[in-house]
Amino acid sequence: MTGLLLFVHILGAILAIGPVAIAASMFPPAARAAHAQPAAPARGAVTATLHRITRVYAVIGIIVPVAGLALGVRLGVLGQAWLLVSMALTAGAAVVLILGILPRQKRLLPAGQGPNATTATDDVDRTSKQLAMHTGIFNVLWVIVLALMIYRPDFTAGA
Repeated sequence: MTGLLLFVHILGAILAIGPVAIAASMFPPAARAAHAQPAAPARGAVTATLHRITRVYAVIGIIVPVAGLALGVRLGVLGQAWLLVSMALTAGAAVVLILGILPRQKRLLPAGQGPNATTATDDVDRTSKQLAMHTGIFNVLWVIVLALMIYRPDFTAGA
C-alpha cells in the first residue's frame, strides 16, 4: 500500500501540478499577445485553453496532497518538521492558485471568452504582471516542496 500511495503521489505531482505550473507560466505572455492582436481569434483560443488547463488540472491536483497525507500517515511521519512545512507550503500554493492566478487569468481572457474579460490596455498590462508574479510564487513554492520531499531534513526512517 505504501508503494501505491507513493506512486499516486508522485504521478499526481507530475501529471497534475506540472501542467498547472506550465500553463500558468505560459498564460501572461499569451494574454498580452491576444490583447495586442484582438483580430487574431487563435490567440484568444490559446489563452482560453491555457486557462482551462490551469483550472481543470488544479482540481485533479488535489490528489497530490491527499495521497501525500495518506502516505505520511502510513509512514508515521506527520509530526516531522519537513512534512509540516511541506503541507503549509502546499496550502500556500493552493491559496495563490485559487485567489491569485485563476481569477486574474479569467479577467485576462479576451472579450467573449469569459465573464470578467478586460479590454483596457493598462488593465491588461497590470493584471498580466500581477499574474506573472503570482505564477512565479506558485512555482517557487512547489520547487521548495519538491526539495523538502527529496531532502527530508529530519526524516530518520530511511535513506
